[in-house]
Amino acid sequence: MSDAKALLKKAVESVSKANSISDLEQVKLAYLGKKGQLSLLLSQIGNLQAEERKNFATDVNQAKQQLIEAIEQRYQVLKALETEQKLSAEKLDVHLPGEAFQVGNIHPISATIQRIEDIFSTVGFEVAEGLEIEDDFHNFSALNIAQNHPARAMHDTFYFNSDLLLRTHTSSVQIRSMTNAEPPFKIIAPGRVYRCDSDQTHTPMFHQVEGLLIDKHVSFADLHAMLSRFLQLFFEDDSLKVRFRPSYFPFTEPSAEVDISAKQLGGDDWLEVLGCGMVHPNVLANVGIDPDKWGGYAFGLGVERLAMLYYEVPDIRQFFSNDLRFLKQFS
Repeated sequence: MSDAKALLKKAVESVSKANSISDLEQVKLAYLGKKGQLSLLLSQIGNLQAEERKNFATDVNQAKQQLIEAIEQRYQVLKALETEQKLSAEKLDVHLPGEAFQVGNIHPISATIQRIEDIFSTVGFEVAEGLEIEDDFHNFSALNIAQNHPARAMHDTFYFNSDLLLRTHTSSVQIRSMTNAEPPFKIIAPGRVYRCDSDQTHTPMFHQVEGLLIDKHVSFADLHAMLSRFLQLFFEDDSLKVRFRPSYFPFTEPSAEVDISAKQLGGDDWLEVLGCGMVHPNVLANVGIDPDKWGGYAFGLGVERLAMLYYEVPDIRQFFSNDLRFLKQFS
């Protein structure tokens, strides 16, 4: 009995000194395991007289039960302490400012397209979309572009075969729109186009916005007024000087190229920004519209060209470099 009490006292002291659940498990194993000290003490019962065995077994079992209770109590204390330490280490001070995070922004090319669409939509132009892989008819023939025209040359166009190609302009969207709709109508056709060209001011893939208006009693004066006002609104300058120069395009007649005053944009001369003209009667006839009843005008502009001028970007390739240092400037 004295041995059991002595072992229990020693075991309880070890339990109270355990500073972790791992230490407590070691104490439990040392006293209550198969080879633990209380288990070994109970194995000596065979050395006692018969009348002593019952009391001895009772004393040892009581000691074991008291030790189990002491271990359980210490376990709860250590478990609570461990939880408190974990919560303390992981707690957040909600009064501290949060970590700054970056918000993405619209790419300058997308922003420029949206800006163009917003301006034309205010006067009733609808946005039309088309195929980037086109056939020869919609990209060239229907637009009155002859078979021997330089625009069809391999050094300008990405061909898949003799009939399929990557569209070289979004004028093909105008052809499909005129084929599938009855006039009058006015549309703009923004989208990607492809040509074999790459330098500081050209890329193999770039963006265009083509415009088309088909109606009765349409004049070049209407076209002049529309594009002049568009450029003034785009560059946010009601006094912006606009110049129309005679030019040639197979799908318009008469045709013109449009310049803006570079001096008002910080330059020294005039800058070409788009091409335009009255829709050629052959184009109307090719899509089943009677040129004796209907007329119209068309125009086309390079989105990157306008974006470079508006944002003062010197190299068109910066728009496609994915350099965050460049793109962050437009947030």
